[in-house]
Amino acid sequence: MASLEFKLPDLGEGLTEAEIVRWLVEVGDVVAVDQPVVEVETAKAMVEVPCPYGGVVTARFGEEGTELPVGSPLLTVAVGAAPDAAAAPGAVPVAVSPAEADSSVDAESSGNVLVGYGTGATVARRRRVRPVAAAGPVAEAGPAVVPVVEVAAARSAGPVPVISPLVRRLARENGLDLRELKGTGPDGLILRSDVDSAIRSKEQEPATVPAPASVPASVPVSAGASVGAGERVPLRGTRGAVADKLSRSRREIPDATCWVDADATELMAARTAMNRPAGPPVSVLALLARICTAALARFPELNSTVDTASREIVRLPGVHLGFAAQTERGLVVPVVRDAHARTVEQLGAEIARLTESARKGALTPADLTGGTFTLNNYGVFGVDGSTPIINHPEAAMLGVGRIVPKPWVHEGELAVRKVVQLSLSFDHRVCDGGTAGGFLRYVADCVEQPALLLRTL
Repeated sequence: MASLEFKLPDLGEGLTEAEIVRWLVEVGDVVAVDQPVVEVETAKAMVEVPCPYGGVVTARFGEEGTELPVGSPLLTVAVGAAPDAAAAPGAVPVAVSPAEADSSVDAESSGNVLVGYGTGATVARRRRVRPVAAAGPVAEAGPAVVPVVEVAAARSAGPVPVISPLVRRLARENGLDLRELKGTGPDGLILRSDVDSAIRSKEQEPATVPAPASVPASVPVSAGASVGAGERVPLRGTRGAVADKLSRSRREIPDATCWVDADATELMAARTAMNRPAGPPVSVLALLARICTAALARFPELNSTVDTASREIVRLPGVHLGFAAQTERGLVVPVVRDAHARTVEQLGAEIARLTESARKGALTPADLTGGTFTLNNYGVFGVDGSTPIINHPEAAMLGVGRIVPKPWVHEGELAVRKVVQLSLSFDHRVCDGGTAGGFLRYVADCVEQPALLLRTL
């Protein structure tokens, strides 16, 4: 019998770590090839991770709530022999690589690379292996199975045992020397939890900065002494991904914003007329999405991205339209693929499907990546306007406020009309204000006179 170690695979799209949410198997369970064994939360989605090996689970690495970097062990599976043979007296499974396993191992391994959300194969019902009386119990391995070895001397000369770039950045931003930390991960790997612990220890150290002579002793010099007193919420999972993405957008993109008020009375009347026949209702968001694709066809500069390495603007051939959706897990931006080729009904159906998946927490990494332009309907929160932060690495985002009755001059007379504020944040590297203004004006014209869209249908 051989024991194969299944490591947390690369979940794609640049993700470097994941948090264990729920184990789907126990030590001693028999698993089938490609059976989901653990549910993890990445920065983008909840993912069930399938194991490419079939056999008996002999160890699990990490408790629920533990954050693991890509490449660290998840579990070991004994393969290549009957379950009873695994319980022979004194038998100790030895971890080997898939290349070193014999041909019997290959027969129980799919060889599949994780696709992020399961392989779609039929999963056999798992069963528990009953221990044989003469056999010793199989011990479940927690995160501390691999002993932490003191490597301080070696670190001074060798590389720092860190896989995740997020861990490096977190340490750098808080002034920590990674060479002085002892990792609790496999083979001394430094995890985010190690850096967080070091930051907390650093903040709890008493301040040693003396007060200036001009400041009375009774007046506190700085509020730094009370930094550790408040509640601390880790920036991880979806919240951490949002923080990283928005921070990067602000650092790298020289954005500008323009806005305009538009009379949406005719658009709302057109929507009412569309919803009279039997069939699925047409949403305002679907109409705005169709207006966006028509506007991007006229102003393709805004459906682009900037390749900073080659100093080139890359104009993208198709529109993959993202839309902001608020969920219990936080803000997510599902992407409607090939939005430029869809009708209003098709756009509405796909937006509805993705929104429902977002509410259930069932969006896949593929549903959340690859956008080229984002539509943000913050009007659902009851606000009129905003200055949207561009969804890096895109070049623009259209924001839509609430549609409310307001006084408006219509055909030379004052009337109460349904008015909406539209705002466009754009990357000033890809175009100038004239292009951005032309895009926003075209969107506003289509909102005020939906018949203009007939030209592009």
